[in-house]
Amino acid sequence: MQASSSGKTGLFSAAVIVAALGYFVDIYDLILFSIVRVQSLTELGVAPGTPEMTNQGLFLINMQMGGMLLGGILWGILGDKRGRLSVLFGSILLYSLANIANGFVTTIDQYAWLRLIAGIGLAGELGAGITLVSESLSKEQRGYGTMIVATVGVSGAMLGYWVAKFGWRPAYFVGGGLGLALLVLRVSVFESGMFQQVQAQTEVVRGNFLSLFTNPARLGKYLRVLLIGVPLWFVVGILVTLAPEFGKALGISGNVEAGLAVFWCYFGLVFGDFASGALSQLWHSRNKALKVFLGFCATLVGVYLFGVKGATPTVFYAVCFVLGVSVGFWALFVTVAAEQFGTNLRATVATTAPNFARGAVVGLVPAFKALSGALGFIPGAAVLGGLTLVVAFWAVSTLPESYGKDLDYVEE
Repeated sequence: MQASSSGKTGLFSAAVIVAALGYFVDIYDLILFSIVRVQSLTELGVAPGTPEMTNQGLFLINMQMGGMLLGGILWGILGDKRGRLSVLFGSILLYSLANIANGFVTTIDQYAWLRLIAGIGLAGELGAGITLVSESLSKEQRGYGTMIVATVGVSGAMLGYWVAKFGWRPAYFVGGGLGLALLVLRVSVFESGMFQQVQAQTEVVRGNFLSLFTNPARLGKYLRVLLIGVPLWFVVGILVTLAPEFGKALGISGNVEAGLAVFWCYFGLVFGDFASGALSQLWHSRNKALKVFLGFCATLVGVYLFGVKGATPTVFYAVCFVLGVSVGFWALFVTVAAEQFGTNLRATVATTAPNFARGAVVGLVPAFKALSGALGFIPGAAVLGGLTLVVAFWAVSTLPESYGKDLDYVEE
């Protein structure tokens, strides 16, 4: 069903700038725990270099990602029912306050519950921002717009690394403060014209999450979209977050610092997000660019697990950087999610898809534990990573091409 037409804004409009800065703060807060995991848990009484450090770290990551699963559904539905801007405001307020509170924790239980709340808040930022940008720009420009959002956004992880040098508690305070400061910029952004047109059509049902599951063709498309993003969170949530453990298993000749591995991975992501977005525009194909990057990622996962045994930490961090480049298809993945569905479900899909992909860590962690227990630490990671990449490649290969698609329509 065709919706009414709506006006478009320029590539460097307030919507693009604010979405980019919002995602910058989002990534800072999202990745901060991976950076300060060892430092913060050590202060809370967990001995570094022990199985408890690994297990407690995975537990807290699961709490954060579990919150993102819940928040993805909540904010996605609200984005289609109440508007994209209401989600941008509410989500950033929630995760900013939760991260400030994180700086005051004294027990692991407090830490876990606040990571859950922060995860719920963090779930809304990217999907709402990408939806707003996709609907505000012309079909020729929207790929560049989402590329800008992602390229600026992922660099927030690097700021997190440097701020964490001053202590893990101040790092959480800074993240929360940046989020609250960003709320001031929200007043300069206008609601999506496409959404306002659909909002005026009272007969159109908006934000019906269950409708994604009642139509077999729609459900199949939705599930394939979700599967595309899982390899990135296998890389970030397992390979890079557990870099000290992998460094030990690989016989790296010196100490591997988790925060530095995250820094180099996300530094690579900046270049990867720029390259994947630009290539999808130049090739006029989202799917072709995604396939190239998935193949690149498979190669680098193999290098990480089997090509750096006994290497120096410098070589290991260099591989983390290139690995980050290879998973720089995140913005492209979220763009594809937004482009595959109509205006009345677009925010629901664009918000749930990245959060379900992030939340896949909840399932990847026990799968990794089971496989590593049966096969060994490195072979278990290789099997799990290979499965996620093969399934993601299949999903891209069977999805309709969305480059240049007119987004001004609604789902029946």
